[in-house]
Amino acid sequence: MRLGEIITAGLLALLSLYFMYEASLNGFGYTRGSGPQGGFWPFWLAVGMLVSTGFIALNWFRGTSPASQSDEPLLDAFGRKTLLLVGGGIIGFVALVDIVSMYGAVALFMLYYTKVLGGHSWWVTAPMVLVFPLMLFFFFEGAMQITMPTGMSFTDPMYDILYNIIY
Repeated sequence: MRLGEIITAGLLALLSLYFMYEASLNGFGYTRGSGPQGGFWPFWLAVGMLVSTGFIALNWFRGTSPASQSDEPLLDAFGRKTLLLVGGGIIGFVALVDIVSMYGAVALFMLYYTKVLGGHSWWVTAPMVLVFPLMLFFFFEGAMQITMPTGMSFTDPMYDILYNIIY
């Protein structure tokens, strides 16, 4: 686990540097009179991420975190199984976005995660699967005016109803 912690910290540090670079392409300063430039928030979030990974590396070096004191393997059989189940669900979510829409993919992912992996009852699962994607829809499409992928044409009737509510 000790090696896994420092490798993960290093990868996250590299990722934060990449995010900082990408954000800087849009400018990360503050312009008087017009506000923050396009990359302002992403850049400073990436800086926070980099600082956090620095603290992880420092704790690893000093040996103060539980993982930095452990000689156990990074993932046991249960950890590998969990990683495959959760990672597979995320890959499935991304694959479904262009088919059933962003909100349909969110609903299916939540169904998989709460019912299949979590083993929760339908009383817990059904409201989450139905209400959360609708809340996301009204937030992004209605309040923020940001259109998410709508999937294939069979989802159009649902979107017609929802767009009639907004407009």
